[in-house]
Amino acid sequence: MIVGIFFSLGMKQIVGIQGIKGSYHHQAAMEFFHSDVEVDECMTFDGLVRRLIDDKSDCIVMAIENSIVGSIIPNYALIDKYNLNIVGEKYINIHHHLLCLPGQKIEDINEVHSHPMALLQCKEFFYDYPHIRLVEDSDTAETARRIQQGQIRGIAAIASKVAAQMYGLDVLSSEIQTIETNMTRFVICSKDDRFKVSQDEVNKASFNFELSHKRGSLASFLNVMSDCRLNLTKIQSLPKADTPWKYSFFVAVTFENYDNYKKALAILSIMAESFKVLGEYKNGRV
Repeated sequence: MIVGIFFSLGMKQIVGIQGIKGSYHHQAAMEFFHSDVEVDECMTFDGLVRRLIDDKSDCIVMAIENSIVGSIIPNYALIDKYNLNIVGEKYINIHHHLLCLPGQKIEDINEVHSHPMALLQCKEFFYDYPHIRLVEDSDTAETARRIQQGQIRGIAAIASKVAAQMYGLDVLSSEIQTIETNMTRFVICSKDDRFKVSQDEVNKASFNFELSHKRGSLASFLNVMSDCRLNLTKIQSLPKADTPWKYSFFVAVTFENYDNYKKALAILSIMAESFKVLGEYKNGRV
């Protein structure tokens, strides 16, 4: 398994995350690797990928989609642009909490700062508090840390209970996400196949392709996947910036038989105008 590959030499690997310790990316990294890795904190996804490309991180953990707000389109584009290799995935349940310095009530809070995704996922909670202004910030945990470091009163953060514990904040209100079941899928990426999962463990893959504008081309493509017993779990289109009205498709599939998957690839790569495997890895939901 990939964790064993990472730690077989007894070396602490550097894993890049978007945000800081206490963030959901940090949680995903810890749960995926089941070990004490060195975390490389980055405040933007572009910066996170750049750290990998520049060999500052051995691999990175990057959110790719959320069950409430959908795909994180720019991250698909980053994976494609830099030819990143997806070597694993992790699904985590997101639990948002309202955090502030001790001794305050919600009536004392004038602003709530957090990552735009967190604000969006908790928007309905604040309908009952029209006096509170929602302010977009770079990261959930970083906002919590800044409140603690500056002893800032009147401002709260949306973050995890782990962040509350790490940065000494009170949980003013728990589970404030609009939809109770809130799950984010994270992918683990490297810039090559050094951390490739063994073939007997591979049961999921991601690939990117482009098709002609001929009628039925996408339907035919999907039929081949079905005939080869691939289960389509995700399809996402992305416009080609240099070609108006031209789209590439990002797909994730699961399968029980690796030979069926390889047969599908042989056919699909011929049908597509361009075809690129982004990663073969273990299904994170099994």
